[in-house]
Amino acid sequence: MNRTRSVARRFAPRTLRGRLSLVALATAALLMTVLTVVFNAVMDEHLRRQADHGLRDRAAAVATTVDTSGPRVRILETANDRLLDTNVWIYAGTRLLEKPPSATADSPLTRAADGLAAQDGRACATVHAIRLCSRPLTGRRATATVVTALDLTPYRNSADTLLLGSLVLDVIMLGCTYALTRLSVGRALRPVRTMTDQATQWSAVASDERFGTADHPAELARLGASLDALLDRIRIVLRHEQQLTGELSHELRTPLTRIVMELDWWRSRPRTDAETRATVEVIVEAARSMRTICDTVLDDARENALTPATAPGTTDVVPVIDRLLHNLAPSGRVRTVLEPATPTLEAGVAPALLERILSPLLANAVRYARSQVTVSARQLPGAVRIDVVDDGPGVPQTFVDELFQPGRRADADDGHDGAGLGLPLARRLARAVGGEVAHDPGHTPGAAFTVSLPAG
Repeated sequence: MNRTRSVARRFAPRTLRGRLSLVALATAALLMTVLTVVFNAVMDEHLRRQADHGLRDRAAAVATTVDTSGPRVRILETANDRLLDTNVWIYAGTRLLEKPPSATADSPLTRAADGLAAQDGRACATVHAIRLCSRPLTGRRATATVVTALDLTPYRNSADTLLLGSLVLDVIMLGCTYALTRLSVGRALRPVRTMTDQATQWSAVASDERFGTADHPAELARLGASLDALLDRIRIVLRHEQQLTGELSHELRTPLTRIVMELDWWRSRPRTDAETRATVEVIVEAARSMRTICDTVLDDARENALTPATAPGTTDVVPVIDRLLHNLAPSGRVRTVLEPATPTLEAGVAPALLERILSPLLANAVRYARSQVTVSARQLPGAVRIDVVDDGPGVPQTFVDELFQPGRRADADDGHDGAGLGLPLARRLARAVGGEVAHDPGHTPGAAFTVSLPAG
């Protein structure tokens, strides 16, 4: 059994087009077999009835030469006696009156005719490709029976010819069915092959191209939607890996620089024991900082990997904004408004990163607003846009060009102890994941900032 299955698997088509063509061929073969059997059975029955009809017509013609009006059955002589006597038996009751010249009294045909004459009513029988039918003739005082015979060879030859023709037609139809099925299935699967190649190319470079569902049949639309979801997930994973690499390289650069500088300084000339210990302490502190940075980033990556409900680096935006507003404006001095957003608005960044991007913008808005801060979030094609607007004094026109430069502040005496790093850090983090943080200089009154992030 296992050997038979392995042989069947070896010879089974390996392509979907081949398998569908084989299924169509088997189905068509089964259907044509049934139709051929039914057709030939119907034709056999039709030819048999045609033969019986010819025998009855001939019996009716012979009956005109048989006289049953007297006490005895008489056979009348006519001009066509020789034609009518061919393959004709005439009985008076069961007594044979006349038979074909070529038939003997004990021949199979004569015995079959005797049996038909002994039956009541009309009957038919087939003996050695010869069809015999009887017709009783009832008179007022005598009864006769006429039995006629007909050679079925021409009819059977016609039936065999029809069977052969139907088999040849079946073979031609099966060949055409297989070829047309392969052609049709190949054309039907061509868009699938094209979509597969495009998905392979797009996934390799994390492209923004997508198939969409418009102008596609229902099956291809579902396939396109599935491939789009898969491409989105691949893009998010790649972006998360790029973000992880970028964060590690950026955060580790500073302690590594300190280690290199300390070592260069220590090797530049002989040092005292105290200077050497100080250098070692700086190196140890930098190494601990590096370890802390690695642990933090890797823990975040591990947490994302252990959350299978969402793709790595995806975050529901609205709860994060709501939590940040609640923490930044607990006293109620400034009214915060979160405009309605879609129930599920996901950004393609980790929750911690989204908070680090939004926190400086929301903190500045709450700090400088007179009475209200409005935050709106909405879905865009392939992106999420978050607008932060306040009704404060806004950004001075002379400071707009320096707004995102590290360490720059519009007013150093405003009572805020910040170092001017919040907005530059927010923009750098947003750009690291393919997003942007921008300021709208034309908005008045107050300040308006826009955060654009990849969609989850």
